[in-house]
Amino acid sequence: MSNFINTNDYDATIHREILDQLLRKESPDYDEQIVEICEDRAISEMRSYLNKQYDCNAIFSKTGSDRHALILMFAIDIAVYHIFCQHNPYKMSQIRKDRYDRAIDWLKGVRDGDVTIDGAPMLDDETLEDNSRWQIEADEVRPVML
Repeated sequence: MSNFINTNDYDATIHREILDQLLRKESPDYDEQIVEICEDRAISEMRSYLNKQYDCNAIFSKTGSDRHALILMFAIDIAVYHIFCQHNPYKMSQIRKDRYDRAIDWLKGVRDGDVTIDGAPMLDDETLEDNSRWQIEADEVRPVML
């Protein structure tokens, strides 16, 4: 789906050895698509919170140093959480659960308008109006003849 997250991006969040163990890289059942599936899930989850105010197509189509660092950090945290869940959710590291919860709280804050993402591309004004919770229309004012 997307190349927003690269394999090297995980190095700042989780040790490579741990990631390899979670993905069972040494196992004959290893499926390299698991990481991509978890990344796609993370991005889809983020889109569902960001899409009312921000241009998600522009955000998640960026690569390399053009990506927004904070959005990337939370995307990786969510993806790592999903990777842990597919491995053994009962042995989930508390730090992973906390980082996932923090990412979701941040996304809820963005969705609710309490948090803004400095430097992230916004939707155009017309689309923002259409996405607003408050849709107010009035009848056309007609002149009154006396």
